[in-house]
Amino acid sequence: MAVSLSAGVRNNLASLQSTQAQAQAIQNRLATGKRVNSAIDNPVNFFTAASLNDRSSQLTGLLDGISNGIQTIQSASKGIDGITKLVNSLQSTIKQAQADAAQNRPTKAGLAVLATQAEVVATSKSLKDVALDKRLIDVAGGTAATADAATASSPGDIGLAVANTDIGISIVAGSTTYEASFASANTTVRDLVNEINKSGIATAFVDEKGQLNVKGTGSDSLQFGIGANTSGTNAITDARSGLANANIGFVAADRTGAGIASSGVTSAVRSNLIDQYNDLRTKIDDMAKDSGFNGINLLGGDRLSIVFNEKTGKNQTKLDVQGTSLTSDNLGIVKAGNTQLAGSTNFQNDSDLEAATKSLTGALTSLKSLSSTFGANLSVAQTRQDFTKDMASVLTTGADNLTNADVNAEAASLLALQTRQQLAQTALSLANQADQGVLRLF
Repeated sequence: MAVSLSAGVRNNLASLQSTQAQAQAIQNRLATGKRVNSAIDNPVNFFTAASLNDRSSQLTGLLDGISNGIQTIQSASKGIDGITKLVNSLQSTIKQAQADAAQNRPTKAGLAVLATQAEVVATSKSLKDVALDKRLIDVAGGTAATADAATASSPGDIGLAVANTDIGISIVAGSTTYEASFASANTTVRDLVNEINKSGIATAFVDEKGQLNVKGTGSDSLQFGIGANTSGTNAITDARSGLANANIGFVAADRTGAGIASSGVTSAVRSNLIDQYNDLRTKIDDMAKDSGFNGINLLGGDRLSIVFNEKTGKNQTKLDVQGTSLTSDNLGIVKAGNTQLAGSTNFQNDSDLEAATKSLTGALTSLKSLSSTFGANLSVAQTRQDFTKDMASVLTTGADNLTNADVNAEAASLLALQTRQQLAQTALSLANQADQGVLRLF
């Protein structure tokens, strides 16, 4: 049998049930921290937040790949730093070798004495000073056989030419040639010595015996020629053929063919530096091989690809870093030895040492350029890493703003509902008491 409630009781009961339902909903929001827990609560906010959270999760997953890419580039960069230090050590080794004077520099002392004892007595000078003061050209127009002797008032001459004032010299050391000409009848042996010293590939001096000496600054064979003709250009041509060499004490072999050859004596200091140089060169290859990270070595020619977004195909953004095969050979650093071999550095040869110095300078330039390239790529990767972190945070925050509950507001609402609930219970009790008043009539 159904129980019939009075209108007052029924109204108060409905109000109490509504308040209880609202209180339970608020309690659920406080428990979960969200005001949208399902599509029923708010379909638009629910699915929008789910999409934002999904993309944030995908971007967060890419951070590991970006981090690995950064470490790979940094490993290569550290390898370049180490290789640069090794190249600097190679430069120091070359400098040590160059500091030790070559033992095999070509040296030639002229066979003829440029001054006589009679000239020494006449001028009261040493053989050396008389020879240095002699003019190369016979200003009196004589020949070499009748060159003027030095007197107390005149230095005399060598007698290179008959009736002109053009003198040329030509010096060849390896692949380097130096040429110069004089146009003065008063050019002396001292001027000739100074001009040879200016060449940079040979030095000259007159010794105490009055002989002209020529010495190469390097270990390449040296060719030397001096001559005279009607013009500077022809004087150089004459010098190349060395027609006047005999006048200053040199012979045809000194200006043609092999010229003045090196002595063949090797420097012990330079020989001892060869192993050190080659060992450092090998360490460059070893360091390049050990500069990889997680199976990728940019100094071994590997390719690195860093993905920056969650998309595919043409919409995918990524950074491709192509590595390079970094070896001592590719840097132009060749092996060292004690002999002149193709593709090697002869430590006994000054020209080879100078060429090695240039190669090492070029290697440092290449390393600097490669380091700059990797540095730019590293900067891009680190910037994108920070951006991805920030973007994931923005997406998560946006999703939370759509679904999260205001705890303070919900707590205040719950307190108000609890108060209403208590009032509704009191009203319901009063309504029941009103119905009980009928019993008093009986």
